[in-house]
Amino acid sequence: MSTALHEIDQRTNLTANNKFELLLFRLGDAPGTDQRELFGINVFKIREILVMPTITAVANAHPNVMGVANIRGQIITVINLPKVIGCTPKKGTSILLVTEFARSTQAFAVEDVSEIVRLDWNQVIPAEGNGGDLITSIARLDGNVENTRLAQVLDVEQILRDVLPQATGSLVPEQGTPKLTLPNGQIILAADDSPMARAMIENGLNAIDVPFVMVKNGLEAWEKMQSISDAAIAEGKTAQDKVALVLTDLEMPEMDGFTLTRNIKNDQRFKSIPVIIHSSLTGSTNENHVKSVGADAYVAKFVADELTTTIRRVLS
Repeated sequence: MSTALHEIDQRTNLTANNKFELLLFRLGDAPGTDQRELFGINVFKIREILVMPTITAVANAHPNVMGVANIRGQIITVINLPKVIGCTPKKGTSILLVTEFARSTQAFAVEDVSEIVRLDWNQVIPAEGNGGDLITSIARLDGNVENTRLAQVLDVEQILRDVLPQATGSLVPEQGTPKLTLPNGQIILAADDSPMARAMIENGLNAIDVPFVMVKNGLEAWEKMQSISDAAIAEGKTAQDKVALVLTDLEMPEMDGFTLTRNIKNDQRFKSIPVIIHSSLTGSTNENHVKSVGADAYVAKFVADELTTTIRRVLS
């Protein structure tokens, strides 16, 4: 038990330096090629890795669902990840990744697991404009060097939403959500690298009728804070006169939400601006770490009503 806790502490401490660990795996031959590309998922989302157990097929299941497995007394849905991505596994799907995120437990079948690598978030670049809609980012495994190995970081939240929509919450707030009035000139600044998450955030903020600015990662958010502060000073105002609240994801390329939050809370210009973490990294370990970096609240993805309720509570 002490060894497991030590490993958790080590991984948690990585976030103090804008670092994280990525589990690398393969899904088989990429569509139209005989190349076996590397894919990745944040280790914080992995509960355990197993040799493929017995799978029980479920009648009328989604085509990308292999069935269910009885794992330590829990019935867990198994998603055929090569089929979702369009890869052809020559070795079959012999490994199961049991994951916990977005308040749900599910398993992904993969061809094989490669290794765990420790990366800085600035080694990860946004995938938008560089490929498919199931990839959030691309990790440069050997750093920003010529011919570095690349790994595609999967948008497992989007995959889960596509395959098992009932496992995730509503992306749209209930009708009749009370409006929220901000002081004149204030906005909410929101950062998330997932298109699906940004759509949900936009739905929520539009429902409560507040002005907002949306960016795609922590670095963009931090740079936006600088420019807002400069503009406020030029008007004889403060950053808080311009920004009511910052809403940020945790896992983002270039700068993660932990580092963004720490930067805000350690800067005299911004420290009084509330920060809400909005993340699929659920669980007590992650939620306690959110508090340690100074965030004012934590809300788990993806329940639009809980998001708007949390925003209202923090701003009240």
